[in-house]
Amino acid sequence: MLALRDSPLFIAKTFEAIKIPTSIRSTVVCAAKGPRPRYPRVWKTNKRIGTISKAAKLVKSIKELSNVKEEVYGALDSYVAWELEFPLITVKKALKTLEDQQEWKRVIQIAKWMLSKGQGRTMGSYFTLLNALAEDDRLDEAEELWTKLLMQYLESLPSKFFDKMISIYNKRGMHEKMFEIFADMEELGIRPRISVVAMVGDVFKELGMLDKYEKLHMKYPPPRWEYRFIKGKRVRIQVQGQPNRANNYREKDEKDLNEDHTSEDNSEVMDEQFQQGADVILMEPVQISDDL
Repeated sequence: MLALRDSPLFIAKTFEAIKIPTSIRSTVVCAAKGPRPRYPRVWKTNKRIGTISKAAKLVKSIKELSNVKEEVYGALDSYVAWELEFPLITVKKALKTLEDQQEWKRVIQIAKWMLSKGQGRTMGSYFTLLNALAEDDRLDEAEELWTKLLMQYLESLPSKFFDKMISIYNKRGMHEKMFEIFADMEELGIRPRISVVAMVGDVFKELGMLDKYEKLHMKYPPPRWEYRFIKGKRVRIQVQGQPNRANNYREKDEKDLNEDHTSEDNSEVMDEQFQQGADVILMEPVQISDDL
């Protein structure tokens, strides 16, 4: 039988005819059909824009506008017109940037526009709006927002809202409203922070209410320890640089208790001495009668 085999020269010429490209990115090698080109997908762009650059672009475009409400809202609507979903992360980052730059009017405009769209209705957004209204001296709007939040989220409202309202009233010298907020905190069972207790205590001291000042610090003494995170671990550290009224009150109470205890010991000793003296007095006539 005859066997048909290709000559080595013919095999070499076929390998020379097939040229395999050197670039690996644009080709995919198949097992049977050899290399074929791969084209980039239409729905994916090579240039990707992150939320940070989008937020910076939004801040730049908003700061160039005037303070007219319709103009700002129109620019924001046109910014999100081509988005498939509401760019909540981008808007939140833009709010944070404007808050760091203390552009309170822009913060109020963007926050109100976002809330009007039904987006970002979180406690963080409400607190940002409350802080911006207070910094922009819009006390009436801040009080209206506070009343609305207090009525809607009575038992779940975070304590930082109470602290913020107390600081707002303290800066403006509105002590009566400040005491009302503090009374609401105590009624709802919210423990105030050290700064709030010091703030209210200073007001009591200025108004000459020393009895309330002492009662306040007796009820909410400053903590002796605080917790910090050092290298990812929670470490307890003793508080320094604060007047440790708690220790003073404890020492005072211990002193009073020690005085009561020593007085009781002295009374017991005196009773024993009195009984011993009485026995001696009773024994003397017995001894005298025996001698007689």
